[in-house]
Amino acid sequence: VPVDGSHWLSMREVLDGLRQKGHEIVVVAPEIGLYIKPTKSFVMKMYPVPFTQEEMDGNFKVFLQDVLEEGSFLERFLKVYQSMKRLSDLAVSSCAHLLYNKELVRNLEKSKF
Repeated sequence: VPVDGSHWLSMREVLDGLRQKGHEIVVVAPEIGLYIKPTKSFVMKMYPVPFTQEEMDGNFKVFLQDVLEEGSFLERFLKVYQSMKRLSDLAVSSCAHLLYNKELVRNLEKSKF
């Protein structure tokens, strides 16, 4: 169950290596994300989340703008903190929706995921 973003970019290379060695790869991910997209290299198990791709992309764009913005240290720190908090809230919501998705969790348990 990868975390989207730079963690996923690193993990994808590991998964490609495991796939080449004959392992079956199953990725559990939210329907909305930054980089995690279905490929032929692995099976995707996706679950719904209560936000849109536009909300995710918009929050990420604001975060990047805040990081690169000029101004006093305190102003920049507060803006970056608030942007990162919004992105963290989306990530926590995504995790909660995975854990409360009884059908998906049941299927994962059956397959000894």
